[in-house]
Amino acid sequence: MSHLSLYRRFRPETFDKIVRQEHVVRILKNQIASGAVGHAYLFTGPRGTGKTTIARIFARAVNCEHPSDGSPCGTCPVCRALSEGSLDIVEIDAASNNGVNEMRDLREKVQYPPVTGRYKVYIVDEVHMLTDAAFNALLKTLEEPPAHAIFILATTEPQKIPATILSRCMRLDFKLIPEEDLEKHLSGILDEIGKPYDREAVAAIARAGAGSDRDMLSIAEACVVYADRLTYDAVCAVLGAADFHETAKLVRAMLTGDHTASIAALEGILAEGKAVGVLLKDILQLLNRVTVAKTCKNAEKLLALPGRLFSVVKEIADAAEGSAVLRATEILIRTENELRFVSSPRIALETAVLRVSRPEAERDVSALLVRIDKLERELAELKSAPVSAPVSAAPAPAPAPAATQTDGSADDDWQFPTEEPVFAEAYFSDEPLPAAPLPAPSVQPKTPAPAVKAEPSAPAAQTVPAATAEDGKTENMTAEGAYGKFMRTLRKTSRSGVLFTMCSDLAACYEGETLVLYTDSDTICAALNREEHRKIMADVFAQIGVSSFEVKRRGAAPAARDAVEELKNNFRDYPVEIK
Repeated sequence: MSHLSLYRRFRPETFDKIVRQEHVVRILKNQIASGAVGHAYLFTGPRGTGKTTIARIFARAVNCEHPSDGSPCGTCPVCRALSEGSLDIVEIDAASNNGVNEMRDLREKVQYPPVTGRYKVYIVDEVHMLTDAAFNALLKTLEEPPAHAIFILATTEPQKIPATILSRCMRLDFKLIPEEDLEKHLSGILDEIGKPYDREAVAAIARAGAGSDRDMLSIAEACVVYADRLTYDAVCAVLGAADFHETAKLVRAMLTGDHTASIAALEGILAEGKAVGVLLKDILQLLNRVTVAKTCKNAEKLLALPGRLFSVVKEIADAAEGSAVLRATEILIRTENELRFVSSPRIALETAVLRVSRPEAERDVSALLVRIDKLERELAELKSAPVSAPVSAAPAPAPAPAATQTDGSADDDWQFPTEEPVFAEAYFSDEPLPAAPLPAPSVQPKTPAPAVKAEPSAPAAQTVPAATAEDGKTENMTAEGAYGKFMRTLRKTSRSGVLFTMCSDLAACYEGETLVLYTDSDTICAALNREEHRKIMADVFAQIGVSSFEVKRRGAAPAARDAVEELKNNFRDYPVEIK
């Protein structure tokens, strides 16, 4: 006997050997068991999913004398006659018999009763290929067929069938077969024929079948005779796919933005003679694997790749941004559709690869998202990097000697401020500033000057009378010192950057025991006096020992006003200019 291909040799003969399509099988078996068989069926679905096979099994089952669980027994005289060829099962290929004359001939022959069984079954494959006139010739017979006639129409494109035909048939939709079931089916066939194989090779063939059992077996037919053992590399060679590592090198360069390496890798693969369409399909398949590896915890099980290859996919997934993978997939899918209309597919693919690897040259939203994700990732790496040792603070200068009065005695009333001077940089640093005492003031002779020009630009420094800190100790602070300590404490304890910014340009002075903060802006004054901001400021002031504070619009501070009035009274004969 001549050699039979795998898909013909292992075609199921009973319903229990059908791969998936349980919903279709259950309906047909229940109809056979109850005797409520319809007169017209429409089997629709992708190619290679079992439409014609199930139609043949159903045609024998409805005529079987002793059906077993809805399937033909295969031993009764009717089953043997139908298996050897009978006029009771007629298969028509509508792709080559699509004219009106063929349908008229069918309409005439359908009137003859069956020869061996109870029903005469007509299986019309690719029925969507019939012409409009042929559909019209079939319509009346399909609507009111003889009692002994059953029509089974099979098609992959039900949208091309007229509604008048669809409404007269019981429609059964076939589904694509999952890869797991295809792997199980192929493994059983390889075990039966005694072919050694690797699990990864079977998974690769099942994935290449894309849900079609017949397509999978057709690919396996070539792989079985390629080598003594069925391996993953042998399957890739039969499929004509590009080298995995070269494709991975290209995809890695694209996703990391290395356009020079991307073009170099692409040219190297194409120089080996790989077709542009096949290479593009391989790139898309690898991008899909990268997506699975990046998003699924059980990616290794889902992809069913050899360990050495999965590690490469996982490495690419970890180094790439999710938005970059999505953008690359979208660009290459559009390119795959455009290849049918371009005169130079190679240039089209090179352009697409260059676009993927250079998001900075694009101005669309997806390219901007890729650039933002890259910046965020670099920023996170900088934050997680170990911090170098901080620069040691400069040693504090030696305190100045005590001021000496004109009579040579030390001035016991003079004291250096207990708080370090406040600089703008201190507001933005968590490190304490080194203590830097102020220089001693020089003592002027006690002789009246001929003229005095007062230029009070800010309230004079004052000392808080016995402020009490949280630890219960009392300490003296100038207004500027209290304000500086407030800003440093606010920086460390508050998470509100807006509040810190509004407080960073205030003038401080004491009015009695109340620390008053002045600002030139009405908006800042109103904002700081809000309840939520005053509560935070009150908590911070309580930590540094200030119990009373106010925020006011800057005018002439009371201390400054008193000083100006005193100067005017003491020096009435001299002009006093206020700046």
